Amino acid sequence: MSIAVKVYTTPICPYCSNAKQLLKSKGVDYEEIGMHDMSREERMALMQKTNNYRTVPQIFIGETFVGGFDELNKLNQEGKLDEMLNG
Repeated sequence: MSIAVKVYTTPICPYCSNAKQLLKSKGVDYEEIGMHDMSREERMALMQKTNNYRTVPQIFIGETFVGGFDELNKLNQEGKLDEMLNG
C-alpha cells in the first residue's frame, strides 16, 4: 500500500488510538500529526480542507478527507478501505 495516509490526533483521544490501531492492523504506514504541534495558521488551513471538521482524529487518505474513526471503520466494514489504500 503506497498511498500517503495522514492522521491528525491529540494525545488523550480513544478514537485516535482506535484509528491508528485499525491502520496498523492493515499494515498501513501513516503519518501522525499532533494537533497541539500545529500553528494556528496550520489548523485554520486544515479546517478549510475538512470543511470545518472540529473533532479528532482527522484522517486523510491521499488528498481525500475520510473523516474520523467512525468513517474509517465504516469504510473498512464495507470493504472500501483497502480499495482506497491501494489507490
